[in-house]
Amino acid sequence: MVALGGAYWRLWLSSALSNLADGVFKVALPLVAVGLTRSPTLIAGLTLAVRLPWLLFALPAGALADRLDRRHAMLGANFARAGLLAVLALTVSLDIASIWVLYAIAFAVGITETIYDTCAQSIVPQLVGRDQLSRANGRLFAAELTANEFLGPPLAGLLVAAGALASFVTPAGLWLAAIGALFLVRGSFRPSGEGPPRDRPSSLRADIAEGLRFLFRDRVLRTISVMVGVFNFADTAVFAVLVLHAVGPGSAMGLSEQAFGLMLTGVAVGGLLGSLAGEWAERVLGRAWTIGLGFVASGVMLGTPAVSTDPYVVGAAFVLGGAGLMVANVVMVSLRQRLTPDHLLGRVNSVHRLLAWGTMPLGAAAGGLLAQWLGLPATFATMAALTLLLLLGVVRLRQSVAGRRNCAA
Repeated sequence: MVALGGAYWRLWLSSALSNLADGVFKVALPLVAVGLTRSPTLIAGLTLAVRLPWLLFALPAGALADRLDRRHAMLGANFARAGLLAVLALTVSLDIASIWVLYAIAFAVGITETIYDTCAQSIVPQLVGRDQLSRANGRLFAAELTANEFLGPPLAGLLVAAGALASFVTPAGLWLAAIGALFLVRGSFRPSGEGPPRDRPSSLRADIAEGLRFLFRDRVLRTISVMVGVFNFADTAVFAVLVLHAVGPGSAMGLSEQAFGLMLTGVAVGGLLGSLAGEWAERVLGRAWTIGLGFVASGVMLGTPAVSTDPYVVGAAFVLGGAGLMVANVVMVSLRQRLTPDHLLGRVNSVHRLLAWGTMPLGAAAGGLLAQWLGLPATFATMAALTLLLLLGVVRLRQSVAGRRNCAA
């Protein structure tokens, strides 16, 4: 097995530190906001402020990732995030922080995140060989999941308990440390000069349109994006209303808030295991079947609350679903990196994320409406069935992948 190389591991360290900062910030933000307002709408809106830039700026971020040196763009994004948190910390220390300051910082951090994450996923094929992509992505996803889901939230809780200032200074410091690690990744990471020659520089709008055309004309990439979008719709529909099924003495499961949170960590535990098993599953089962089994496991995860109220059974299903989903994700991301020319990778990644994540608000709304009309168990069963229907897409994907030379590595 060929080593991934020092440059990759420095990128891995930078990514781990960045994601830890991200995990701390996103959990600390609403915890600090509670001290400024008790409005549920304003508190919930902070999450929207962080996520909204993905809908507004994902496509321009992808175009920039295909124009700029991706390492430089990542450095700039982390410098900006550290600076924004320094400003927020200053407002806290001067006792002039308000909920609207938090909104402004959250939105600005969200914009920088679109640039950083798009470039981070696009730079990987420039650091490792095509046959190493699944392993490289799996290790990166493991670091991201560990930092965001396991280390970030409890650290944020401790920092907020120590004071709002500490909860913002710490992620700023982590982003600066990530910059230091990324500085050690040497070389130029501008996209390769592939593609047809042009008489004059293209506009940002034309670049975005080129990325859209490439993804929609490629049957494999189009199928993957649609499948992920459908799954995210179903997944969000279930988890948007799961708390009503699980928490409180009048609920079906009757769990406490703490027990519910512990049960949800099963998804993260499974995801961590799956991120490390992606390369092995791809090698043993093949790409299409690995993706298919991932969706089957995810369907089991979404449907289990419809047939069982035992938290251990549901928790085990969450571990299974988290593992299957992450294994499939490793394979799909690596496949997209193999099939997309380097000069288009940033744009194709951003188009995929827009399609895949754009269904989440719709899923949340659908989950609420279905739960009200049909009841919670029927909602879970419906979304599980919708996920299992993605096997039809896997069959189509298997036919499309067969014979593609650039899928062979």
